[in-house]
Amino acid sequence: MTATKGLEGIVAASSSISSIIDGVLTYRGINIDDLAEHATFEEVAYLLWYGKLPNRAELDELQAKLDEHAAIPAQVIQQIKLYPQNSNSMAALRTAVSSLGLYDPTANDMSPEANQLKAIKLQAQLPTVIAAFARIREGKEPVAPKKGVSIAYNFLYMLTGNDPDEIAVKALDQALVLHADHELNASTFAGRVTVATLSDIYSGVTSAIGALKGPLHGGANEAVMVMLEEIGTIGNVESYINNALANKQKIMGFGHRVYKDGDPRAKHLQHMSRELGKLTGNMELYEMSIKIEELVTGQKGLKPNVDFYSASVYTNLNIPRDLFTPIFAISRVSGWSAHILEQYQDNRLIRPRADYVGPVNAKYIPIEQR
Repeated sequence: MTATKGLEGIVAASSSISSIIDGVLTYRGINIDDLAEHATFEEVAYLLWYGKLPNRAELDELQAKLDEHAAIPAQVIQQIKLYPQNSNSMAALRTAVSSLGLYDPTANDMSPEANQLKAIKLQAQLPTVIAAFARIREGKEPVAPKKGVSIAYNFLYMLTGNDPDEIAVKALDQALVLHADHELNASTFAGRVTVATLSDIYSGVTSAIGALKGPLHGGANEAVMVMLEEIGTIGNVESYINNALANKQKIMGFGHRVYKDGDPRAKHLQHMSRELGKLTGNMELYEMSIKIEELVTGQKGLKPNVDFYSASVYTNLNIPRDLFTPIFAISRVSGWSAHILEQYQDNRLIRPRADYVGPVNAKYIPIEQR
């Protein structure tokens, strides 16, 4: 046996959910460009779960279920109020999602019907959890979710208590579509490994959130915003980037292991970053980002990934920087749960081997002789 670091190039599962072939991302065979331009996030979630786009009646039924389950238990709200004031937002989300399983009487019901409903519950409840956490730490009471509105609309509404602008809703909805699934990324694989033991869906999603928390996965968009804040103004971009490249520092938001000719999702977020800049009257983040892209791509040949422009999109939506990765989770839970359901359908325990490189023929030495 030989080890492949990071499992790079290893095919670990067969899946019909999403594909990345020759740099083209599809969900259930539909090009991400078509979905980003035409589909709502709710349509995409249905597509991932059921393998087809919904008709009007099916979409209305899904919306009704999302409405029914969007509220979270009062006990979970009380727990969030007890979290330390400076809690990491992803750690808070991980803890709250684990808690949700305690208050779901069907948590350990492993029937396909129960697991499908739990996927919908989690999709409905993650935005409520994140918005509640954001308000509670500011000393405000959570805002209850509205019925009959999209997940993007509801999240922005619960975050601020105000009805959001149509362009803001469209921007967030498109971001959710673009982040919904991405084949066997680290968090999805973590979720599948967990449920392959026949653990419950709450455990699988909690594992996935733990993997997404890391800066090499979901935390990259937050790191992009840190960089933009450090640069400060467009006049500082060239010296900052040239200095970073000269010192071989990693520029967050560029390059991707599975995309050699650029991430197909990035162009949609670039467009939305520009539109939101126009809406808010603040084009500087967009212009800085364009300048950074020109320098990094020109000098290193690296192209922006989905994280790069999502940072300026979320900032122009007045979303706190440390909520960028939790918003990623709002979207990706649709993909996680689709993969978890797929794993349950044809399960085998995921248990790879390791290439042992330690000492051989070692002997036990009694403690008196050490």
